[in-house]
Amino acid sequence: MTRHAILTALAAAVLMAASAAQPALARPYRAPLTAFGQPDLQGFWTNASLTKLERPAGVPLTFATRAEEDAYEARRMKAQAEGEASGLGQGASEWHPAFRMAHIAGRMRTSFIVSPADGRLPYRPEAVARFEAFDAAANRVAGDNPEQRTLGDRCLIGGFGSSSPPMMAPAVSAVKQIVQTRTEVAILSEMNHDVRIVRLNGRHPPPNVRLWMGDSIGHWEGATLVVETTNYHPQEQFHGIILMSPDARVTERFTRVAKDQVLYEFEVDDPAIYTVPWRAQMPLAADTGPIYEFACHEGNYGLTDILAGARRAEAIAASQPSR
Repeated sequence: MTRHAILTALAAAVLMAASAAQPALARPYRAPLTAFGQPDLQGFWTNASLTKLERPAGVPLTFATRAEEDAYEARRMKAQAEGEASGLGQGASEWHPAFRMAHIAGRMRTSFIVSPADGRLPYRPEAVARFEAFDAAANRVAGDNPEQRTLGDRCLIGGFGSSSPPMMAPAVSAVKQIVQTRTEVAILSEMNHDVRIVRLNGRHPPPNVRLWMGDSIGHWEGATLVVETTNYHPQEQFHGIILMSPDARVTERFTRVAKDQVLYEFEVDDPAIYTVPWRAQMPLAADTGPIYEFACHEGNYGLTDILAGARRAEAIAASQPSR
């Protein structure tokens, strides 16, 4: 055997050994298909976590090491536990468990907002004042009539922006159930038992038609369900933790990235409220269910008590001698 042949054989042996030592590349996940050929998003999912929509100042979206992730999560869990222990002192329970931070692609996320880069809502200055006014009204105990209370108080739509797109992550009742047919996708939120019907390949109604939770139409882009929502009800501007005008346009993307996770992405385009469109990513983790009945109207003693308390406060004030 010639020197060249020997060197060639040795090189081939080294390459084969190196290849054998390398772990097999994991195949990208492919979602199962429904009976009618669409990626299957069906099942129970939850977006509950300690991760918030906005990012604290000076904190990165992700950390470089697992140790940094663990330390940050431990601080957040400690702060959450201390908050739970205040007030009635009940702490976390099976109804409100001790949540952890959200993870996407194996990395912990410190906020759901990914753009702008600072993880903050890009409010216009005048919109900040409007949001603060809505928030102050929502937190006032007094009220002249039911129509002055928030939509959540009145059981019209789910609280904390949990069911209306974009779907926020509430502290409780965060489970969603997705059901698909050939022409529609239904998203049931446990909070308030709200159901969104996404019409596939449909058209939005005229601008004068305004709907609770807006009008949602969708289409498939490969393995991703893309949903566009417009035509919001004018009374729905305060979404609990964000402000949106009735002319906002929200684009959502649902992609099943693992057996136990759907990647939920959305963009809010609302020039009346924000200086630029903003984007967020949120994991929907598989949940065992079931979704429990959320009998808001049937047991809405909160609204009665709020108004009764306001009348009582007025009576006490009227009985006091004038100064």
